[in-house]
Order: sequence, then structure tokens, then C-alpha cells
Amino acid sequence: MKTFERYFLATNRWVLIVMLAVMSVIIFTNVVLRYTTNQSIEWAEEVSRHLMIWLTFLGCGPVLRYGGHIAVENMQDLMPRSVAIAMRLVIAVLIFALFIFLTWFGLDYMDRTQYQQTPATQISFAYVYAALPIGSAMTLIHWLFIVRDYVLERKFASDEHFDATASASL
Repeated sequence: MKTFERYFLATNRWVLIVMLAVMSVIIFTNVVLRYTTNQSIEWAEEVSRHLMIWLTFLGCGPVLRYGGHIAVENMQDLMPRSVAIAMRLVIAVLIFALFIFLTWFGLDYMDRTQYQQTPATQISFAYVYAALPIGSAMTLIHWLFIVRDYVLERKFASDEHFDATASASL
């Protein structure tokens, strides 16, 4: 399972890196063209926006994995350990339910928008909105890998690229 987790995280990271690089190149090229030739790429803004949507949903899992989302933890710091664990268990179940719902809702939304097309690229909006169920399902997988340590010790993942405890003390 650790091998799958390592490959899953590496793949998620590389997809994010490639998407961000593509988006940056498109925006940079469009800005240069606009200011040097008074012409612009007609689909650049639309594709960049759609890539940003995908980046947001696909990046949610790694951010959750490393404890990067906003959280208010003062209350559980004041509670006895058993009560804090119970609170984190409730939070874990709510997060699990949220991402199950978002995956289901995203699939339903994709189905509703499959015949609508984007203005510039003329692709189905379902491809854009696929970011919601795919990103939510991937976030759920990330969550399942770390939930035990979160509930029992309020510990998030850390590796050579990111250490949640080090960034929290900055």
C-alpha cells in the first residue's frame, strides 16, 4: 500500500506541475503577443481558467495531506486527549462525507453540462467540471492515507518537500 501511496502522490504532484507550467506558458505567451503585436490568442484566457479550476481541485488532496488547509485547533488543544480524539473523529467523518458528496455531485453536474460547449474551444463543459469529482475522489484517497494519524495524534504527512510541523512554527 505504501508503494501505491508513493506513486499516487508523485503522479498527483507531476500532473499539478505540468498543468501549472502549461498555464504559465499560455498566459506569458498571450501577454507577450498582446503587447508586442496587439494580437492575442483567443482561447488563452478560457484554457487558463479551466486549468486553474483543475489545479484547484487536483491540488486539494496534497494540501489536505500536509495540513495546509485552514483549521481552528485551539479547542481541541484545550480538551483532554480522549475528547480531542473524539472531536477529530467527528471531523474525519464529516470530511469523508463531504468528499463522497462532492464526488457524487460532481458526476451529476458533469452529466447535466455534457451538451454545453465552451465559447472559445468548443469542448463540452463536462470536461471542465470533471475536475470536481476527480479532484474530490483523489482528495478522499489522500485523506484515507492520513486519517488514522490525524485522528489519533493530529499528525499530518511530511516529507522532504513539505513538513507541516515546520511550516506551522514559522
